[in-house]
Amino acid sequence: MSLNTVVLMGRLTADPELRRTPNGVSVTTFTIAVERTYTPHGQERQTDFIEIVAWRNTAEFVCKHFSKGKMIALSGSIQTRPYEDKEGRKRKAFEILADNVSFCGDRASAPAQPSPTVLYEPPVSFSQGASDDFRVVDDNEDLPF
Repeated sequence: MSLNTVVLMGRLTADPELRRTPNGVSVTTFTIAVERTYTPHGQERQTDFIEIVAWRNTAEFVCKHFSKGKMIALSGSIQTRPYEDKEGRKRKAFEILADNVSFCGDRASAPAQPSPTVLYEPPVSFSQGASDDFRVVDDNEDLPF
């Protein structure tokens, strides 16, 4: 089993632009600036600039409601894709595929008209489990995995 989930909050570095594939599917790519939580003593807080890709309704939602400097919260997954740079060298791009996008920050940065804070939320199939699904592991016994 593998897990590929990313949750980020940051500010857009530029206005997102809506594009369409030859088949008419909406897509946008944009970058958000995300501050790191750890700051080395005596240094300024560092910021990572992360590429985001959103498709279909999520792309349209982002382009309609967000602009440069606005705070955005999103969840999605990391995806990679190979490409060749201008010198013909093989490279790999890392991007976040946004599934859920939300407003965040102060009220002044939110749109005036009421709208849902989450555009799309996929169904979740996690279960809480029962207390008898667990057992106490004695410090003296070998771990069960």
